[in-house]
Amino acid sequence: MTLRVLDPRLDAEGEAAKMAPSLTSLHGTVVGLLDNAKIGTEKYLDHVEVILKSRFGVREVIRRRKPDASRPVPPEMLGELSGADAILSAVGD
Repeated sequence: MTLRVLDPRLDAEGEAAKMAPSLTSLHGTVVGLLDNAKIGTEKYLDHVEVILKSRFGVREVIRRRKPDASRPVPPEMLGELSGADAILSAVGD
């Protein structure tokens, strides 16, 4: 029997993943907030949204809630969040 070990981090034969450049400021930006659908996440993100807008000058917040905490984000939801300058994913419980 052959044992095959898979590396979940990157496609070993493809290009290495590149990090997006850091934002110098949040002022005037659009921030995505992704809720994992667990208890407490919505209230937490409500608080985070207020802070982002009042203290950091975030212009707009795009909020989305995953249909289920145990599954990946649906592709169409990722598309909706793709217009954000930064995305925060929050986990409840």
